[in-house]
Amino acid sequence: MSVNKNVPDGSDSISRRLLLKRIGALGLLATIQSLLPACAGRAIRPVPSAGTQSSALSGELIDLMIDERSFTVDGRVGTAVTINGTVPGPLIRLTEGQQVTIRVTNHLREPTSIHWHGILLPFEMDGVPGVSFAGIEPGTTFSYRFRVKQSGTYWYHSHSGGQELQGMYGALIIDSREPEPVRYDRDYVVLLSDWSFEEPDRILANLKKASGYYNFQKRTAVEFVADARRIGFWPALENYLMWDWMRMDPTDFADVTGSVLTYLMNGLSPAGNWTGLFRPGETVRLRLINAAATTFFDVRVPELTMTVVQADGQNVQPVTVEELRMGPAETYDVIVHPEDNRAYTVFAEAMDRSGYARGTLAPRPGMSGDLPPRRPRPLRTMEDMGMAMEMGSMGMGGMGVGGHEHKQSGVKQGRQEGHGHLPLLDHEGHDHGSDYGSGHGTVADRIPSDGVGMEWVRHGPDDHGTGNQMVAEYSRNRWMEPGTGLDQTERRVLVYADLKRLTPMDEWREPERTIELHLTGHMVRYLWSFDGKKYSEAPDPIPLLKGERLRLVFVNDTMMEHPIHLHGMWMELENGTGTFLPRKHTVIVKPAELLSVAVTVDAPGRWALHCHLLLHMEAGMFRVVEVAGGKRDGPS
Repeated sequence: MSVNKNVPDGSDSISRRLLLKRIGALGLLATIQSLLPACAGRAIRPVPSAGTQSSALSGELIDLMIDERSFTVDGRVGTAVTINGTVPGPLIRLTEGQQVTIRVTNHLREPTSIHWHGILLPFEMDGVPGVSFAGIEPGTTFSYRFRVKQSGTYWYHSHSGGQELQGMYGALIIDSREPEPVRYDRDYVVLLSDWSFEEPDRILANLKKASGYYNFQKRTAVEFVADARRIGFWPALENYLMWDWMRMDPTDFADVTGSVLTYLMNGLSPAGNWTGLFRPGETVRLRLINAAATTFFDVRVPELTMTVVQADGQNVQPVTVEELRMGPAETYDVIVHPEDNRAYTVFAEAMDRSGYARGTLAPRPGMSGDLPPRRPRPLRTMEDMGMAMEMGSMGMGGMGVGGHEHKQSGVKQGRQEGHGHLPLLDHEGHDHGSDYGSGHGTVADRIPSDGVGMEWVRHGPDDHGTGNQMVAEYSRNRWMEPGTGLDQTERRVLVYADLKRLTPMDEWREPERTIELHLTGHMVRYLWSFDGKKYSEAPDPIPLLKGERLRLVFVNDTMMEHPIHLHGMWMELENGTGTFLPRKHTVIVKPAELLSVAVTVDAPGRWALHCHLLLHMEAGMFRVVEVAGGKRDGPS
């Protein structure tokens, strides 16, 4: 995201794109093949040895060139923003502990940037225009320099305008200095993304006109008749009228759908059929990366189980599942064991079921796995709207449009101080922090890391103003739920409660201070925000103190999932695993969910905090946190 107040109208850039499209149509389409990196070829050569990939860029000095080129998907030509001429960009492979310089040269006619997602580095190298640096102007080169402090599966992408949706992203793998805890014979990156021939600014403009512009899966009269036969005429009518009264749609799972998106795997459409080779009986590591700008994927390899060994680049205790949901920006490393001399499909279905990405694991090039039957699109539930389960019979009256008083069963209540829209809660015997409180009423003072007492929490008076369309009446932690659309499957689905770090924390510290942030939005106006204020209306950066132990509580007041990403520091997901809390750089906050993370504030500088749905970020769900000074000795 470019957060500069003055955004160029992009007319020169668009003209160039049209010119490139016409040139491509005149006969230069042979250049398209060069857009596909070696890891995305249809006939993948066997990986030379486990943990390596011959096409990767590595070393202490790496050069990246940003440009526009024509790009074809299923015979249709568009224009992509490329890194070294490819979509996705080249795989970068580094080693933990090394010093690296990455020179990025901008050949576009507009500013650009690269953010190293999930990487711990000086904030000046983080790559967010207007926050950590000025951006990379056309015709200039910026050198990113940092020492690699971690290992695992990560990725990189533009943080300028809609360039991420236009193809500017790539995989970043960091090899550990120590022997890995898991052994495997093959190592493949599976980079999922979404592609549209429509310009990102046009997509956003269409959503501003009608938030359901791309939703062609709405309920029909035929479906109403079927519901009336199933549950009775009046209950069905009440349900339909309730959603209409709320000006919401139970089929609203994705702002942009398969009606205008093509879902890609390593830069290839489903017809392109990315293929990774194996010998029967080998162990294959799949590094799953969701680089989509706007799509949640449900990932499975039918007839094979997946053993999750990493989440967001961090080793976790192995857990075997048959399917997992990935929000944009999340990564999961999984192990599969294809035993038979046959092809297996790697299937990534969009959460709204409007399309899918697919690839194949096969013993020979040219093979194609069978596609699993498509599932019907899901519907939002009353729990997604913030109705506690015991309130399911309350009908329309149970939908909270008024106030929210937080109550936590068996948990001591805190008190807020100050005014504004970012509550820093009073903790007995601890620093109150700055006066950034709000008028929400009371909130839970302590959310226990063991999950005890995590019951439905009632909301009270909402003061988010016109920036919030509707407030869920109740919220609770939902990290034991797989998510709507996966809750009825018989397959074992990964849930956040399954994630445990491989080894316990070196030092456990209870958070001393809590910041509560409400995820807010107005679908009719297509506005997204924190605490009812989009970024341009937000107060100064959220102040943090270096060395403090902080709890962030995300309360989702909307009926959509939000992948929340904090730059520069790990979030430890408070999922009831005690000293084995998993480290995440991105967390999915489900509708009507209250989810908390613990953060050790150890990175001075200005850092972004935002929803990783690109259009939500562009529409305002973005804030800046600023870490300065050191931890205070006592309350002020």
